[in-house]
Amino acid sequence: MNIFKITPYGINVTCECLQNNLGLRRFDPIGMNPLIKTISIGRKGFTLLEILIAMFIFAVVLTTIFTSYTGTFRIIDETESQADIYAMARTVMIRMLEDLESVHFKETGSSKSEGSSLESAIFLGENKEIKGRDADTLRFLSRAHLIFDEEDENPGVAEISYYVSENEVEGSMSLYRSDRPELEEPKEEETGGLILCDGLFSVNITYHDADGEMYENWDSSEDEFKHGLPAMVSILLEFVNIRNAEKPYKFMTSVALPMAREKHE
Repeated sequence: MNIFKITPYGINVTCECLQNNLGLRRFDPIGMNPLIKTISIGRKGFTLLEILIAMFIFAVVLTTIFTSYTGTFRIIDETESQADIYAMARTVMIRMLEDLESVHFKETGSSKSEGSSLESAIFLGENKEIKGRDADTLRFLSRAHLIFDEEDENPGVAEISYYVSENEVEGSMSLYRSDRPELEEPKEEETGGLILCDGLFSVNITYHDADGEMYENWDSSEDEFKHGLPAMVSILLEFVNIRNAEKPYKFMTSVALPMAREKHE
C-alpha cells in the first residue's frame, strides 16, 4: 500500500517500489522505521543580503541616469542663457554705434534751430556708480532718431540719452535709451526711455581725445575739452554671470566719431 504522509520534515513515502524507482535517499527522522524515506521540498527565495545588494545596484544606476539627465538640461539652459546675453550685447552695441556715428554737433555760440528746445552744443558723458558698480550715462545730439510710427516724418536732430537703472529684485541693472526729437518739450532727466537690455553687471563708457588721452567724463561745454567731441568712445558692458558672480560676461567696442575726426583734420 502506498502511503504519503506530510511531516514537518517533508513528505514520507512508504512504498518500497516507489522508493526504489525514485532512488530516494533513506532518511528516518525518528530512527526507528527503516522503510521510511523522505522527499524534502525546500522553498527557494532571496536572502536579505541579496535584496540589499540589488537595491544598492538599482540606486547606483538610477543616480547615474538622474545625474546625466539633469546635467544635460542644465547645460542646455546655460547655453540658451549665454545665447540670450550675446544677442542682447550685440543689439546694444549696434544701436549705440549707429547713434554715435550719426552724432550731431555745432560749435558753442551758434544759434539754435528755430523752435528747437535742444542746446546747440551737447555731448555729456558722466561717470556714475550704483552700489560700487559702473553705471555711466551718455547724452548727445544725433540724427539717428528711431521712428515707430510710419506717419511720422523724420524730425532730424534728436537728443539721445543712455542711462542705467537698478533692478532691485534681481540685483542686476538695465540699460535704457531715450530718444527725444528737437521739437518736443524736454523731459525729466533719465526718464521716458525704452529698455535696451537687462541683466547687466556694469556699464562703463570712456572717452579719448585726439592725443589718445582717456577720460572717464566728457562735457563739451567745458574748456578742458575744447568745446568739442571726443575722438573716440569706448563702451564696456558686463553681464551678470549666474554661475560665477565674480566673472561677469564682458563685451567691449569702440567707435571713432566722424565729426571729431573731420575737425582735427
